[in-house]
Amino acid sequence: MTTSVQNLFSLSGRCAVVIGGLGKIGLPITEALAEAGARVYVASRKAGQPNARLAQLIARGLDVKGVTLDQSDEKMVLDLLERTSTEFKVPEILVNCGVERPMRHYLDDTPEAWDRSMEINARGLFVTCRAFAKVMAANKGGTIINVASIYGLVAADPSIYEGTDINTEPDYPYTKGGMIMFSKYLASYFGKFGVRVNCIAPGGLFNNQPEPFYSRYIAKVPMRRMATHNDIKGATVFLASDASAYVTGCVLPIDGGFTA
Repeated sequence: MTTSVQNLFSLSGRCAVVIGGLGKIGLPITEALAEAGARVYVASRKAGQPNARLAQLIARGLDVKGVTLDQSDEKMVLDLLERTSTEFKVPEILVNCGVERPMRHYLDDTPEAWDRSMEINARGLFVTCRAFAKVMAANKGGTIINVASIYGLVAADPSIYEGTDINTEPDYPYTKGGMIMFSKYLASYFGKFGVRVNCIAPGGLFNNQPEPFYSRYIAKVPMRRMATHNDIKGATVFLASDASAYVTGCVLPIDGGFTA
């Protein structure tokens, strides 16, 4: 029996949780899942407070709710699972795109800044994925999408940052590369329970970056541009929906060919 492509991509009636769902990458993910029909719980440290971005989505008639969450706090994660299950249903979709980037002095930063990154980013990934995957497994299915980065696949080129005040922190590729392998581990472990775990690996998202960084960056991209809001949306819905029902343990670069 075949299914129409519209139904394959539909998320109607599904429950999604997007951690970090109001950020630069999280916002298009939240928007896409809600537009595809899901109820989306947007979880972050500030998502439970009045927020203009959240208000704009609600004003469009999208089914989104803000929830305060520290992703490294296991009790808060379990409370979130209990809330969604009580208010609506057991989540079928988890997207992990919350990130803290404390190493603002790059290689000259302190070990304490590195430890802070591990506490939030590495611990947070473990706590959330474990809790949601177990609940999804007991409910006979679900999908987890972890937002990695091209810098979890390849090293940053220092030359594109020269003459600017931006750079890539050393903990960032460490956590994003680890995220990819942890996702593969989870995909292997939970596959028999109908739980799929995949990664997207976005390239640079256009955000009015300064010259000469912008020109140097797009010169390394075969499509000669940075990613946009809409580029994130389609890949997310694909991995969240039945359109990718036989896809698990994969990393999907959204990078215009940067890693090719």
